[in-house]
Amino acid sequence: MSSKVKEKFVEHMELFSLTKETQRGYISGVRYLLMERKLAWGSCKTYLSGITYFYRHICNREVEDRFGLPPLPRGRKLPTVLSMEEVSRLLSCIDNLKHRVLLKTIYSAGLRVGEVIRLKPEHIESDPSRMMIRVEQGKGRKDLYTLLSEQLLGELREYWRKYSPGPWLFPGQKSDSHITSTAVWSVMCDAKKKQA
Repeated sequence: MSSKVKEKFVEHMELFSLTKETQRGYISGVRYLLMERKLAWGSCKTYLSGITYFYRHICNREVEDRFGLPPLPRGRKLPTVLSMEEVSRLLSCIDNLKHRVLLKTIYSAGLRVGEVIRLKPEHIESDPSRMMIRVEQGKGRKDLYTLLSEQLLGELREYWRKYSPGPWLFPGQKSDSHITSTAVWSVMCDAKKKQA
């Protein structure tokens, strides 16, 4: 937060007689979300929505919808789509078999990070007449199926032979829990740095 913005923030809080302790808490929260976590506006909006929902429905306290914040900017930029060669180069930068197969599963099956981390071994339907991946509670909390390619099946089998995962196809640091979305993003960022 720039010093000019911080001064304006403090001035506004003092105008409404917020205590010094409250001001410190608010400044710390804003600094943490925007500067340290480097969250986008959409992520901050999610936190705000969660807090609003909690106060309304759990604490039975009405709160101002947006706390004076402007609405989420309209319009979206289209994501950058990598060519097959770029994807291949990116994946070849990953030495860890588990991480490479995880990202290949996302790419090949068109899954979201939140969907792939919750896959279980029984979700891989490798019968030649099926060749599907079952996703439970995907986007919109719906179950869905997606295609399983022969190439991805071969990679998953190699991964299975080496790791023999337990209840989760891609376990986290503890075998009884799945890998986190944060860990997946970290793998992706590391691969992008190596590729550059």
